[in-house]
Formats: sequence, C-alpha cells, structure tokens
Amino acid sequence: MIKGLYLITPQGSDEHILNIVREGLRGGVQIVQYRDKQRSAEAQVNLARQLVQLCKEVEATFLVNDSPNLAVESFADGVHLGQNDGSVKDARKLLGPNKVIGVSTRTVDQALKAEMAGADYIGVGSIFPTNSKDDTELVGLEALRKARRAVKIPLVAIGGISWVNGSDAIEAGADSLAVISAVAEDPKPALAARELALLFNSKKALEETRVMTIAGADSGGGAGIQADLKSIALLGSYGTSAITVLTAQNTIGVHGLSPAAAEFVVKQAETVLNDIGTDTLKTGMLYNAEIVSGVAGVVKKYSLLSVVDPVMVAKSGTALLKHEAVEALCGELLPRTYLLTPNIPEAEALTGLAIHTLEEMENAAKRLQDMGPRHVLLKGGHRKEDAIDILLAGDTIQKLTAERIETINTHGTGCSYSAVLATLLAQGQPLIKAAELAKLFINEAIRHAVPLGGGHGPINHFAGARAVRGSDFKN
Repeated sequence: MIKGLYLITPQGSDEHILNIVREGLRGGVQIVQYRDKQRSAEAQVNLARQLVQLCKEVEATFLVNDSPNLAVESFADGVHLGQNDGSVKDARKLLGPNKVIGVSTRTVDQALKAEMAGADYIGVGSIFPTNSKDDTELVGLEALRKARRAVKIPLVAIGGISWVNGSDAIEAGADSLAVISAVAEDPKPALAARELALLFNSKKALEETRVMTIAGADSGGGAGIQADLKSIALLGSYGTSAITVLTAQNTIGVHGLSPAAAEFVVKQAETVLNDIGTDTLKTGMLYNAEIVSGVAGVVKKYSLLSVVDPVMVAKSGTALLKHEAVEALCGELLPRTYLLTPNIPEAEALTGLAIHTLEEMENAAKRLQDMGPRHVLLKGGHRKEDAIDILLAGDTIQKLTAERIETINTHGTGCSYSAVLATLLAQGQPLIKAAELAKLFINEAIRHAVPLGGGHGPINHFAGARAVRGSDFKN
C-alpha cells in the first residue's frame, strides 16, 4: 500500500543522496523513489542497492524511476513509470506479480487507463508550481480531486508539495505526498520530513494520536503536567508524560520544588517512547541545565517534533528555570525545536530585546528563529492592548488576534497553549491552522475561567476544548 510521505532522491553525490534519504527516513518518509539521469548503469545499481538497505532497515518501500530493469537488478520493491517509460504490462512481466508499479498521470483519462492496465498506484501532477522538472505541466488540486473520484487505487500528489500546502493535497484525496526539495534542500531534512509526515495523521482517529509532555507537576492542577494532560485528553489524543519537577503549588504561588534527577527524566521519556511512541512532544518546566540537556538528547535520538514552552518564571514570580539552564536551552534544545512558544518576558530574557510594540514582537520572533527553532509563536498577553500573538511560520508572519479578557484567572495559560498546539499538530493539523485553533482554545478557556482559590485561578480547559471541538461536547 502506497501511503504517507514519498521522497524522490535529489541530484548530487552518493554521500549526499544517502544522507538525505537516511535523514528523511528518520523523519517519517515511507516511500523512496530513486531517480537518476547522470550515473552509469553500474553506478546506479550500486547506489540503488545501498538505498534498498536503508529502506529495509525501517520497512520503507523503495522504488526505481523509469527502469524496470534497474528495479530488478537492485532488488527494489517496484518501479515508477512516466507516460513515455513503457507499459505497465511489460513492467509487470519483468517484475512479477508482487512488485509495486506506479504511473505518472496528468488527466483523469490517463489515471483510468493506468488503473485498468494494472498499476498499483497513480501519481498526479504537477499539483503546485515546481522548479524540479523543465517539462512540468501544472494540473492543480482539481485534477487530484477528479482522479480521486475516478479511481480506487492510491494517489500520489506530485509537484511543489511543501509543509504549507501538503494538507490541501491530502484533503483533495492524496494518499501520499511526493517531495524532493521540501526535504532535500532543507537544512534540517529529518525535521522537514517529520513536519510533512505528520499531516497524514489527519486521516487517523483522534484517539490514535499521541502527545508526550515533559514538564513539571502542579499540585494545584492548573498548570504543568496536569494542565497538559487535561488539554490533550479533552481534544481526543492520548497523553503521556515525564515529570521534571514536583511542585507544592496553588493559585497563590509556588511553595516548594523537588526536581527529579536528569537521568530519571530521560528514563521516564525513553521508557514510554520505546513502547508507546509519540507523534509530538511538548516541553514545559525543565528547571536545570542537566534536564535541558537530557531532553535535548531525547529529541535528537528519536527525531521528535517538539513544541518548546520555555517556562522561566511563574506568575507569582518564582524562577522556574535556573540561570545556567538558559545556556543549555539556547545551545542544545532550541536548535532542535520545531515550535518555540515564549511569552514576552521570556522572549526578552532570551533575546535581550525590549518588547512593547507589535513590530518589536516581530523582530524578537525573528531573532528567536535565528537561534534555531523552525517556527516561533510569540505570545502577546503581557501587552496591555488586545491579546495579539505573533506566529513566525517559516518566513511568514501571521497575527493571531483575540479580545483582551480582564481577569486574574489565567493560571496555566502558557502550559495549556503549547500542549494544545502539540495536540493539534499530532492530529495532523497544519501549523497555521493549529495555531488559530489553539488561540481559540485559550481565549475561551480564559473567558470561562472559574475563580478557584485566592490568587490566579486556573483557566477552564473544558470550555476551551468545547470551542475547538464544538458539537463533540455537550453542556
């Protein structure tokens, strides 16, 4: 079955191609197609066999472009044929009944003919503009929708696919997304692949999606691990956790801290990851440099897509991240971070910039992105004006707006916001849509907060989830 992220090999040296494929597989690539117009026949067989071995190690499918003969010689799982690369019948005769044969198409008529001829899957494209082939003809999403209605075998969307538009292709009917530059030209190919592969979770049941939180425990239940797991569960995913610090905490303040050993934090996380696994990771209070370093190592080892909330100071003023831990955060964790979600005081502490205006928020988000995170969501709740957050998604600025709700009952806002983001991403929502829904969740959770305790009361997680899930919840 052809489904999931489909990586077509780029041009370059053997070492470059092998590295890109290796990193792509680490990030969740499920199909690799070897395309090569430059090497000799002998060199192609040699490289293809090395790629076969990489794919076998993770049970990914390996296909050869154009040449059934090369597929046979390299022990590939099948071949992908263009319209002028021979017939499915001839390829089947050479490869046998158990190999995979795909065909590139541009029209519904071509797709139907390929299905009737015995193809196992159909490539449709180019869906979006692309620079990878000189003879590309743009067919658009509508051609993909028509092909989906016409044929029953899997469809691979080809051409111009990126993290920005991949979800549109899946919604239009693609079972697989074929990419080259979106992974191969990214400075972090494993993370780029993970970002794209996660979009296919939109086809899963919510309860099949998994979110891990590594954070401190709040005995008052409003923030930390407790708030994270509430958010994750209410939105329908399965939550797991690794606790970094026990706190004696209520709505008035933090009255005591008892950190876990960094080695034990890592042991908690790896014990779960080696069994249950996770789709996304959210980090909260990490407290000291040793824990930060340990968590960064986990992110690297498991190629995790992480949402990092750099919890530095509690609302009561208690420091939740030791000074020496900031260096480890900046040097080890941020370069491996998918999405960083600081509030304004945290962004000021990390960048050294004063932040008062929206323009200053945008500049700070860019400075933070330069420190390593793929994307940055800078929360604007500490400004006195409307609660506008800045999402720097790649190189695009998005403003997430909401009315300011005058209340002191905001305990757990930051923790819950990042946990909701991690959950929605785990469920296959593209980043910008996930951020918009997370903003809605938090705004409604604040609006309906119940004034429990004598200090900053907790937000209402149920109300936030109800706003996002709508009819799934009843009063």
